[in-house]
Amino acid sequence: MNLVLFEPAELARPLPRGDRRAVHLLEVLRRRPGDTFDAGCVGGPRGKGTVVAIGPVAVDLAFAWDAAPLPPLPPLALVVGLPRPQTARDILRDATTLGATALHFVRTEKGEPSYATSSLWSSGEWRRHVLAGAEQAFDPRLPEVTHGQPLAAALASAAPGPVALRLALDNYEAEVGLADVVVSSGLGAVLAVGNERGWSAADRATLRAAGFTLVHLGSRVLRTETACVAGLALLRAKLGGFTPLR
Repeated sequence: MNLVLFEPAELARPLPRGDRRAVHLLEVLRRRPGDTFDAGCVGGPRGKGTVVAIGPVAVDLAFAWDAAPLPPLPPLALVVGLPRPQTARDILRDATTLGATALHFVRTEKGEPSYATSSLWSSGEWRRHVLAGAEQAFDPRLPEVTHGQPLAAALASAAPGPVALRLALDNYEAEVGLADVVVSSGLGAVLAVGNERGWSAADRATLRAAGFTLVHLGSRVLRTETACVAGLALLRAKLGGFTPLR
């Protein structure tokens, strides 16, 4: 946990001793009254937290936020065919760490319909993995997350108006490598990745109709979560989104 994140409503309340963040502060970071730590407000600023007091049931904290805003992230949306829940957990965390600004988990022709009703989504567990990605990235900003939309509907909402790049990873019909795509720094992109079974012919037609170009990551066949990470990392670097932390 590189950055300890707090919801805005939590900032004025003591932190229960059983909370995982309190355990991290006291047992991992070994903070004591008067010690500081890196803190962030979800969707807001980054700064320093201070341990004011450690009680038997809660920890009192105070916060001082940085005056300078975080540099903006160029828009980078990921559209991915709904994978099995464990794969989705990895994508939620790692795509957030890489600075994706929107994550859309969509229904596709080859997808397993039951994945959309997993407790990962129905219980709200998915947000925990997004928070873990933000904590790792040292950035309190969270991506927009949707799940269960049909592919065509998600493409329309993920790439409205003049988005600079619409790219879809495909092992079979792509003729251009993602590494060879020229990207103008500071503009936005949408990357679409199929689920474990890949895109169907109908899915490819839907992608092309929405203005997407099929691209590949080379001859090696990657797992869905690996393809998401590799594709997002390449695009984030091309978009100019990797900047020094401090």
